[in-house]
Amino acid sequence: MQPDAVRQTAVDPAASADEDRLYRKVMLRILPLFFLGFVFSYLDRVNISLAKLPMSRDFGLSDHAFAIGASIFFWGYMLLEVPSNLLLQRVGARAWIARIMVTWGLVSMLMIFSRSQTVFYSLRLLLGICEAGFVPGVMYYANLWFPVRRQSGMFSLFLLALPTAEVIGGPLSGLILDHMAGVGGLHGWQWLFLLEGLPTVLLGVVIYALLRDRPQDAEWLTPQEKTVIATNLASEVHGKSHRFMDALKSPRIYLLIAIMILFNTGFYGLVFWIPTILQNAGVLNSGRIGLLTAVPFAVGGAAMLLTARLAEHTGKHRLIGSASAIVAAVGMFAAKLLEGQLPLALTALSLSIAGVLSLMPIFWTLPGRLLSGSAAAGGLALINSCGSLSGVLGVLIIGYAGMQLGMSVLAAMLLLSGVLLYAAYPRHTLQSPPLQALVAE
Repeated sequence: MQPDAVRQTAVDPAASADEDRLYRKVMLRILPLFFLGFVFSYLDRVNISLAKLPMSRDFGLSDHAFAIGASIFFWGYMLLEVPSNLLLQRVGARAWIARIMVTWGLVSMLMIFSRSQTVFYSLRLLLGICEAGFVPGVMYYANLWFPVRRQSGMFSLFLLALPTAEVIGGPLSGLILDHMAGVGGLHGWQWLFLLEGLPTVLLGVVIYALLRDRPQDAEWLTPQEKTVIATNLASEVHGKSHRFMDALKSPRIYLLIAIMILFNTGFYGLVFWIPTILQNAGVLNSGRIGLLTAVPFAVGGAAMLLTARLAEHTGKHRLIGSASAIVAAVGMFAAKLLEGQLPLALTALSLSIAGVLSLMPIFWTLPGRLLSGSAAAGGLALINSCGSLSGVLGVLIIGYAGMQLGMSVLAAMLLLSGVLLYAAYPRHTLQSPPLQALVAE
């Protein structure tokens, strides 16, 4: 019999355990690298807010100029997101993701030359351009290795980088600003960009050296393991769109974009305004505000892992994702009502963050159910690119509508995202394909 002849065996507990071990092996190989990359990516967005005050003193960076520079990052990111991921699909995910990380790390380090508003604007725009494609690139890469029924666990661990960056980013950046100022003749904010940009460059090189584009290229997998992965992926190809134009024509892609903008706006609204909510609850010490801000994200990270595992084991992604959005909306609305009562307000904020973070990995399994090939690469980028508008909307809604009305609007957006997710998600539960395949010798 030819080597590629495959005989599928019956599903049994031993086969299931073998497959579980296989995907744990794959996850341990690729996930830590992408997790660190996402932490570094998010630090780039956090550190500029902490560097603002010393930069204002050193070269007169005004609040208006800072707002323009902070937001211009998202414009570069959005404009290049789709082209970047289409190139990724042609060049190869490993090389392109490594390129993204090396170039954004270098530009982040070049931020030490931001001694005028023009240079500041230019480098922030360039940073967004260089970073464009990283998150959807990782999502696309996951689709080359994991069947959809196993993706929520992978995505939950990857997206855990968001709360992790929130928990460690502020204190780490604060230490650099406080203790590195004047060392080597550089300001503290210059050391901040250097020390948080260099690891990104190094990680990009490591990713290129250690990862492979597809399972069949991985020398650390046995032929039998490669066959299991290929069989699982092939079982999901039927019914998916393959061309990028198919993704552009699909109403479901625009529904996914709407869902992401709705829940991500709620998330960014919380990220930017939690310190103000805590201050209104009577916490006046900046250090204590920083510590308390980490609490909802720590709770949310744990909830995200638990709900993703529950979704994988039960197959009820649709119900769990929608329920998570509703929980987030209830928590947001309760935080508004309890704003002056610290313990209750913090509990409500934790509930809301937990709901949004639990929704995210389940949401990101949806594109993989509908798309593959160029359609997956471009569609994922299109969804993430349009979703980047949430970073602007989340701030402006509360900023212009006020805390009370603004949080009610964000709660309504979270609730609507849950309703739309329930409508968009396929009603059938994914059935596991045969869990083991043997290559006949």
